[in-house]
Amino acid sequence: MSNEEQHIGKSLAEILAIRKEKVQKIRDLGIEPFAYEFSKSHSCNEIIDHYEELKETVTVRIAGRLMTIRRMGKASFCHIQDQKTKLQIYFQENKIGNDNYELFKLLDIGDIIGAVGTVTKTRTGEITIFADELHLLSKNVRPIPVVKEKDGEVFDAFNNKEQRYRQRYLDLIVNPEVKDIFIMRSKIIQWCRDFLNERGFVEVETPTLQPIYGGASARPFKTFYNALNQDFFLRIADELYLKRLIIGGFEKVYEIAKNFRNEGIDRNHNPEFTALEYYQQYVDYNFLMDEVEAIFKMMAENIGKSSFAFAEFTIDFTQPFQRRSMFDLLKEYVGTDIYGMPEEQLRELCIERGFEVDKSVGYGKLIELLFDHYVEGKLIQPIFVTDYPKAISPLAKTSRDGKEDIVERFELYIAGQEFANAFSELNDPFDQRERLESQNHLREAGDEEAQTMDEDFVMAMEYGMPPTGGVGIGIDRLVMLFTNQRYIKDVILFPQLRS
Repeated sequence: MSNEEQHIGKSLAEILAIRKEKVQKIRDLGIEPFAYEFSKSHSCNEIIDHYEELKETVTVRIAGRLMTIRRMGKASFCHIQDQKTKLQIYFQENKIGNDNYELFKLLDIGDIIGAVGTVTKTRTGEITIFADELHLLSKNVRPIPVVKEKDGEVFDAFNNKEQRYRQRYLDLIVNPEVKDIFIMRSKIIQWCRDFLNERGFVEVETPTLQPIYGGASARPFKTFYNALNQDFFLRIADELYLKRLIIGGFEKVYEIAKNFRNEGIDRNHNPEFTALEYYQQYVDYNFLMDEVEAIFKMMAENIGKSSFAFAEFTIDFTQPFQRRSMFDLLKEYVGTDIYGMPEEQLRELCIERGFEVDKSVGYGKLIELLFDHYVEGKLIQPIFVTDYPKAISPLAKTSRDGKEDIVERFELYIAGQEFANAFSELNDPFDQRERLESQNHLREAGDEEAQTMDEDFVMAMEYGMPPTGGVGIGIDRLVMLFTNQRYIKDVILFPQLRS
C-alpha cells in the first residue's frame, strides 16, 4: 500500500473502498483507468544499457509497475519496474499539464503506467526519464506488499514461503529476482531441445491420459473418461509410448512432458513434475553415460561457469563423472558385501540396522532401503551409479557380463540427489512379459508402486524392437542445481498446496 495509507493505518476493506473511489475519480477526469494498449519503445534495461546513445536527444516510451512514489508539491519522482529492472521517472506539473498531474495525484504503488519523455541523469547521477506525458495503463485496486530498502538493507520483505507459492504473481512483483530462476528454467529446457535437435532427434507428444499407466514404479492419479466410459490414469512416465515409436521406426525421439505420481511431497519431490525422456536406436547405457555427461557439461558451459554452489556443496563440472556399481558402493558404505545375499538374510540385515521391514518388502525394496540410507547422501560430485538389481528394473536389459540378477542401468547422482535414470532398454518380449508378470505379483503382495502389465506394449515388442538406449532427466532438479535452489517448489511457478 502507499505510504499515506500505511500511516493512516486503514483496514484492507477501507483501502479497497478508497481505491474504488479513485477509479471513479479518474473516470470523472475523462481517463480510462484500464487501458487497451500502449506502444513501448524501450525496456528499462535497454535505456540503462544505452544511456549514452539516448540521453537528452531521443524521446522514449516506457511502461511498468509503480514501485515507489515521492510527491513534492508540483514535481514528483517515482520508480517503475518492468520484467527486468527498475527505472526512475520525474514528473513536473508544468510539463505534463494540470489534468495529467491531477491523475498522478491519484496514483498508488502497484499501478501500471506508461511515460513518454527524454533520458537524462539527476544531480545524484541516477538515470531518469524526464516525462512529457503520463499514461495510466491499469489502476491497482488491491494493495501490494511494500518492501523498503535503505543502504542496501531490505525491510518488510515478502518472504513467507507459503504465501509466495500461493500468490506467485505477488512474489514476482515484490521479489523480481525470482523471475531469473524461471528465465533460467526456460533456457535450460531450450538447451535440452537444442542439444537433441542438433543430433537428429524428433520431438514428439504422447498421451497424458492413459488407459494403463507404466514406465515407472509409482502410484498414479486416477480419473474418469466420460466419452469412453472408462477409468484412465495421468501418466507416470512416457517411456512405453516413446518405445512404441522406436518400434515403429523412429530412430531418435524425445519428449519434455509433465508426469504425475500420486506420492508424497518433500524438498526434492513434487507429484506433478517435468521430465525429459529420449530414446535412440542401436546404442546402450555406456553410450548414454557419455551423452548425459555432455548434456550437464553443456549446461555449465552455456551458463559460463565450471563449478556451482548447490546447498552446502560446490559441484565441479571440470572433472570426468565418476562411475561406480551400486553393489560396490553398498559394500563400501554398508560395510558388508550384500551382492548375492539371499532375501531373508538381507531382511535380517535391515532389521539389525534398525529398519522396520516385513515379509511384503521384497528383495529390490530392501536394496533400495539400504542404498537410500547409507549411500545416496554421500554422492556429492557427479557420479553414475551403475548395474542395478533386476528386481527393481523391469524395463532394462540383463547385464551382458553373466550376472543374471543385474541389469544395464545407471542413475546420475549429484549432491545426494538423483538427476537422471537410463537403461540399455529391454527388447526381448518374452523376458519383458515375465518381468511385468513378476511386477504384478509384487502388486498383489501389497507393493502399490509395482508396475502394471501392458499387453499392447508387449505385443508391440513382439513385432521387433531394435537395441535401444533410453534416458530420463528431471527438469525441475536440473533447474534446482543450476540456480542453487534447495526446494523443488522454488523452481515450479505454481506448485500445488493444501487448501
